[in-house]
Formats: sequence, structure tokens, C-alpha cells
Amino acid sequence: MDTGSGAAQAVDLAVALLLSSCIGVERELRQRSAGLRTHTLVGLGAALFMLISKYGFSDVLSPGRVVLDPSRVAAQIVTGIGFIGGGLIFVRRDVVRGLTTAAAVWLTAAVGAAAGAGLLALAAGVTAAHFLVVYGYTPIVRVLPQSRGRNTLWLRYRDGSGALRSALEQCTAAGFLIAELTVDHEDQEGTRRGVRVSMELRGRGNFHDLVAALESIDGVLSVGAGDLSWVGDSP
Repeated sequence: MDTGSGAAQAVDLAVALLLSSCIGVERELRQRSAGLRTHTLVGLGAALFMLISKYGFSDVLSPGRVVLDPSRVAAQIVTGIGFIGGGLIFVRRDVVRGLTTAAAVWLTAAVGAAAGAGLLALAAGVTAAHFLVVYGYTPIVRVLPQSRGRNTLWLRYRDGSGALRSALEQCTAAGFLIAELTVDHEDQEGTRRGVRVSMELRGRGNFHDLVAALESIDGVLSVGAGDLSWVGDSP
């Protein structure tokens, strides 16, 4: 009797991992909000939920004696966890955040359901696959052709000078897409003195020429490149 935790099911999960990763790579190359990791986690979770429905309830069914559909419980988990995942996704300035986190929550629900159904090997295998996707796929994402066109830029300008609008226009004119924007207001003795902005840029424009152009904007105090660790700190 097939216990549902054998080699056949491992192959099913591996195929789901591979195929969903292929779709994710295509989405990543097109710079969509849901990329490689998100698509892979969702595809892997869906495969696990299907295996739970197929093999997770054989111990409570008895032909001719017990006739029911316990897999409906798993179906309700899929539906219910979708609301939680939806609450983790938000959009700010046309940038979608939280998709990978929502997919991870959904996958965690599948792992919990598998463990509860007695499919311990599948639950452990998918947990390991989760860490492979989250940590192992990150370097892959960074070396994809479109990912190499990402840059992080920050600038500091006088509040009320209108410099931010000019800076955004310069970024667009230079051939960059603003993927993420973070604004932090500075306070000095209760009065706003300046604003610091960090931007994640995607594109093939000349980054050094852009920095020079931003430095020439009236009201801009400083411009630099790097990560976002400076946000909230003194310059």
C-alpha cells in the first residue's frame, strides 16, 4: 500500500519545484512583482496540498465502512490561509511588496497540513526545499540579466525645494525604472531641515552620469550609492 511518502511523491515535488522555477525565471527576467522565489514557493505548496489530498487520509477511510471526504479540510486550509497571505501584500507607489512572504506563509500551511496528515517525509522535504529557494535562489536572482541592471541610490535635499520631483524626472530620462522609493524626514529641534530618499533603480542607463545630474539639481545636498542602512541615521 502506498503511504504517500515514497519516491514517487518526491519526484512529483521535484518536478513541481523545477517547472515552477522555470516560470519564475521568466517572470524575474521581465521584472514582474512576483518573481523566481514567489512562483517556486507557490508551485511547491500547490503540489504538496495535492499530495495531501491524495494520500493524507488513507488511515481514516475504510472501503465499505467509512465513506467521507476528509480532504475538504485541506481545501478549507488553502482557502483560509489565502486571506492571511493577502493581508501581507501591500502596494506603495506602484511597488508591490510581501509576495514572497505571503507565498512562504501559504507553503508553511501546506507543511503543517502534511505533518498533521502523517506525511512526515514530505513535510520535511518541502521545508528543506523552502530554505533552498529562499537562500539558494537569491544569488541566482542577482545574476539574471535584468537583475544586473539594479542600483541603489540615495540623495538628501532641502524640504520644500521641489528637488525630489526633478530627481525622479532625471532618473526616468536617464533610462531607469524606480522599483522602490523610501523617504525619511529629518528633524532638527522640531523643525524639518531636510529629506533623505533612497531609490532602487532598474535599467541600463549610465549610473555615474545620473549621479552627476542629480548633484546639479537645485536643492539637492548630497547624492550617493549603496544600501539602505543609512536611512534614519545621521549623514
